[in-house]
Amino acid sequence: MASDEVQEQQETAMQDRFSVQMQVSNEMVRLYKEQFGRGPTKARTSWAGPDVLVTVLEDTLTPAERNLVKLGEHQRLRDLRMFFQYATVPEFCEPVERLTGRKVRAFHSSIDTVADGMSVEMFVLHPDGYDGPSRGEQGKS
Repeated sequence: MASDEVQEQQETAMQDRFSVQMQVSNEMVRLYKEQFGRGPTKARTSWAGPDVLVTVLEDTLTPAERNLVKLGEHQRLRDLRMFFQYATVPEFCEPVERLTGRKVRAFHSSIDTVADGMSVEMFVLHPDGYDGPSRGEQGKS
């Protein structure tokens, strides 16, 4: 009986982790729609160890950004995207903190303009119980 309870608790914990991953993906899609006027066509979030969440978003480019790619303006596009991403650090960190119950220690954002705007949002989390400031509270730097 005890092993059944342990197995059930493990399954519940796994379901909770998958639910958090799905909810984080949905929040990242929402943020992209708000920021850029269109959301990615695919998004998935995975745990990369106990303290790191990684969201991969595919097909994120707007029509105007696709034109920059056609003109060979990859660095300009990367610079614009990074400017917008880091101008809204609190907005990216808030849903991760709310959904995981943990504070964000570091936020990393990237885009590959050649791979059709594939973007990665990575959140390194403080350990459970950390009581100091989060990256989102530290603002836009």
